[in-house]
Amino acid sequence: MEIRPGMHVARGSTTEWTEDPDVPGSTMHELVHDGPVWAGMTRIDDPEPTSWTPEQREVFVVLEGSVRIEFEDGGDVTVGTGDIGTIPAGMPTTWHVSTPFREAWVLVET
Repeated sequence: MEIRPGMHVARGSTTEWTEDPDVPGSTMHELVHDGPVWAGMTRIDDPEPTSWTPEQREVFVVLEGSVRIEFEDGGDVTVGTGDIGTIPAGMPTTWHVSTPFREAWVLVET
């Protein structure tokens, strides 16, 4: 919600979720999409592995649950509630989430 010109606020308890066309099995709450900056939250209720390759650098904070992020070379990392991470643009990943899962994210063109 834009509360002042250019200032946006979203509550973690929002009920305003829409299907995310880029991430099957997930819903999103968009905080702002303004030029090169896009920010919001994602909720994943389907525990199926999800492929994700961000077009911009992604910075994320896990709000609930955990996720094992697998990389093309077979390596992986697990992050959980309160953890923060970043993925460079163009890096293919597969997300294995434990549900319920929620994250806050910011995509920024670099």
